[in-house]
Amino acid sequence: MPRRFRRVVTGHNAAGKSIFIMDGPAPTVFDRGPGRTCVTELWETRTSPADNTGNAEVTDHPNRLPPPPNGSVFRVVEYPPDRLRVATLRGPGESHDKAREGYVRDLANTRHPGFHKTDTIDYAIVLSGEIYALMDEGEVLLKAGDVLVQRGTNHAWSNRTDQPVQIAFVLIDAKPL
Repeated sequence: MPRRFRRVVTGHNAAGKSIFIMDGPAPTVFDRGPGRTCVTELWETRTSPADNTGNAEVTDHPNRLPPPPNGSVFRVVEYPPDRLRVATLRGPGESHDKAREGYVRDLANTRHPGFHKTDTIDYAIVLSGEIYALMDEGEVLLKAGDVLVQRGTNHAWSNRTDQPVQIAFVLIDAKPL
């Protein structure tokens, strides 16, 4: 069972005073089942600069990897161990989001079936566990507290442990290379 994250969001009342508008479990969780990543959407923006007006829920949308054009997304992704995930990604009928706009899966990469890239700059913070960040050339082991700045590169995530790994991501729309 994936971890539930408490989300506290601030806003403004009718008089313009700062208030807490939301406090509870993040309402949008995409748990795709055993061997697949679980994504908890925490917030998103749809413009740059961001629009802080209104108090509406902004994560109530279909699952997608990239942020909206000129926007950003803040989420936590839980990666299961590769012994489960790799078999699932290579399984029959698995698309691994290859048809989504703004997302390109590297189907020719034989190192890991999760290789992909988006037209984004991503800030990744490992919350728990350890995971390898794979590039076309090279890999780096990241542990809890480590940060990766991913700049529109072809990459994959490899969890070689027996425990799930949780990573907080901020994805910001970027110009394609």
